[in-house]
Amino acid sequence: MTKMRVGILGATGMVGQRFVHLLGNHPWFEVVAVAASPRSAGKTYEQAVAGRWAMPSEIPAAVASMVVADVQAVQAVSDQVEFVFSALDMDKQAIRDLEDDYARHECPVVSNNSAHRWTPDVPMIMPEINPDHLDVLSAQRRRLGTRRGFVVVKPNCSIQPYVPALHALADHQPTRAVVCTYQAVSGAGKTMATWPEMVDNIIPYIGGEEEKSEREPLKIWGRIENDEIVSASGPVLSAQCIRVPVSDGHMAAVSVSFEKKPSRDLILERWAAFAGKPQSLQLPSAPQPMLQYFDQDNRPQTKLDRDLGDGMAVAVGRLREDVVFDYKFIALSHNTVRGAAGGAVLIAELLKAEGRLD
Repeated sequence: MTKMRVGILGATGMVGQRFVHLLGNHPWFEVVAVAASPRSAGKTYEQAVAGRWAMPSEIPAAVASMVVADVQAVQAVSDQVEFVFSALDMDKQAIRDLEDDYARHECPVVSNNSAHRWTPDVPMIMPEINPDHLDVLSAQRRRLGTRRGFVVVKPNCSIQPYVPALHALADHQPTRAVVCTYQAVSGAGKTMATWPEMVDNIIPYIGGEEEKSEREPLKIWGRIENDEIVSASGPVLSAQCIRVPVSDGHMAAVSVSFEKKPSRDLILERWAAFAGKPQSLQLPSAPQPMLQYFDQDNRPQTKLDRDLGDGMAVAVGRLREDVVFDYKFIALSHNTVRGAAGGAVLIAELLKAEGRLD
């Protein structure tokens, strides 16, 4: 198979680095262009991330020597690639404009950024849950005036642990849920070394996260109507998001009630069997299984379990009945793999497998 030529916008930041790391030996995609701000443009990638490379392995040799392009050089970057991943860190309106500009240059954009998540004809995809939302791309192309270009986005990292676990029980109609997420410092694009204030500390506020955690699942569970995605009306979600002194991995403590309360055994059966189109298509990044339950009272643990399925699976545990809600449980996922770059790579694999990148 001839690999598709891809670019990374915002390649020098934390998520951009994760894209470089994950795509270093990808069977379908080959990085041929890296782009960033004018501050990095003109340097080799190795020079641009010197002292800031935060991944667990060395920079892939083929990328290390690449000259970083100016991300604003849309035509020049688009001419080199078949699509781009976006990890831009800019003003939200500027990101929307720039991603649309790439799309209008017939360069599809698979974005990790939140800027386009509430654009009505931009699908926000969790590939195991709402791949059908990709059908709205025909309407988006009409709006943009493109034949091939479009923008697809990945949802927020904080919802990755609990949305699949709830979705597996959708036919029992969850009615309300309270979620408290304990989020790693890499979610802010930092490490413990670059954010010493986090050492021995917890910060009970992450700007914008609680609104995202409550609203984004409803778009994912929504429907296409009149060429746009209309959010679902429920379940009602209430979230608190807390920054904790952990390098990687977002944990969620969830309490949930149902219209039709399932048995504990049925919940465990559904979680064990949960799979979606990525698993049926055997996409390269699709975890098998998607949800893994731990019987031990002290699992999942962030340090032990965030790398399940190469960081693409969700670890679940501590399912028990609740005195206020029907059940409560703990879920965990890797925030910069499943929750960021890896989730976007899985979307791109789905797009390719379905012929939407042709």
